[in-house]
Amino acid sequence: MRECEAGDECEGRRGLRARFRLRRHGAYAFLPWLILGAGALSHLVQGATPNPWLGGVHLLVFNALYTAVVFRAFDELRRTSRSTLYLLGAMGVATYLVALMYGGSWLMFIPLLSLACGTVLRGRRLMVVLAVLSASGAAIAAWEGDLWNAVSIGYGTYLSGLVTATILSLSRTVVELHRTRQELARTAVERERLRFSRDLHDLLGHTLSVVVVKAEAARRLVPHDAEAAGVQMRDIEEVGRHALTEVREAVSGYREESVGAEIERARSLLETAGIAVWVDREGPPLPPRAEALLSWVVREAATNVVRHSGASRCRFAVSMAADGTARLRVTDDGRGEQEPDGATGSGLAGLAERLGSSGGRLRTGPGPDGRGFTVVAELPVFPVDVEEAAAEERAVGQREARTVVGS
Repeated sequence: MRECEAGDECEGRRGLRARFRLRRHGAYAFLPWLILGAGALSHLVQGATPNPWLGGVHLLVFNALYTAVVFRAFDELRRTSRSTLYLLGAMGVATYLVALMYGGSWLMFIPLLSLACGTVLRGRRLMVVLAVLSASGAAIAAWEGDLWNAVSIGYGTYLSGLVTATILSLSRTVVELHRTRQELARTAVERERLRFSRDLHDLLGHTLSVVVVKAEAARRLVPHDAEAAGVQMRDIEEVGRHALTEVREAVSGYREESVGAEIERARSLLETAGIAVWVDREGPPLPPRAEALLSWVVREAATNVVRHSGASRCRFAVSMAADGTARLRVTDDGRGEQEPDGATGSGLAGLAERLGSSGGRLRTGPGPDGRGFTVVAELPVFPVDVEEAAAEERAVGQREARTVVGS
């Protein structure tokens, strides 16, 4: 057998085959109920039925119509078509014709008609039809003088259609839930692919920028100051090792970073590129979630300053507003817009998506004096997160104090 090249296409084909098998096997499951007409057939064979040719024609017509309706019921488009309703109406005419003419065991075709209605009709229409069939079947049986048979026909008719409709509705619900679960699984995979590609862009884009800047510095220093060039080469080695660790952490999903550590790395990158750096930080410590998200903004903003801005100065400002909003502002004195309009899926657009998924937002634009470029990231922080962050900072301070005293 030739293997499918596209996984989604193979899955689609398997789904179609599974639905075809479900329709076919489900329809076959309703055919044995035709045994309810065995009593009428027995009377017909024994010659106990007047006008046997009419009874024989009815058996053939009813069985054919019943089979056609049941098979149509498992195809949603054909189930709701007008032709299926016509077939159901023809079954009703044939059923009540022989029920009124013969009575007795021929009344069992009324529950069969109800069962067929349960496979096709839904909702209020089904309830009305079942009530009419039950009442009329019981009335015909009572007219013959058999009250117990009237109760049996009425009860059996209503229950046949109701149970059939309930089972089919539950079956369709299960199928729909299965499809929804498959769709959710595919969506989760796509979201994970997007997250991973975005993480790799943010990780490797910054790291490669650092490597390029330091490699250029080392190349310029080699003819004049071999020792300083060696320092730059060692920095490149350290950056490469750190990048390898970050990629492994990103793959395993355990990467957590702090704004302070990321700003220090950004400072090293920017100063190597000849850009002066200022850092302002005020307010209580940020919770780990805010630290991790804002560290991505620091990384991307620093990379853009080196790549695109042509700036000579850059300022990082981290603060916690009175309303519980963590805010990071990165400003440079470069030439302004750093990313082309319409960029999506990576860079600043990817950061905006990342922050938006956590209730934050990312704003970009010119600097305060209309020059340069500013990136502002804002993230709502819950009070409990701030308290946990403060408690963690106090615990770290106490551990450091004990270490100093012990030494």
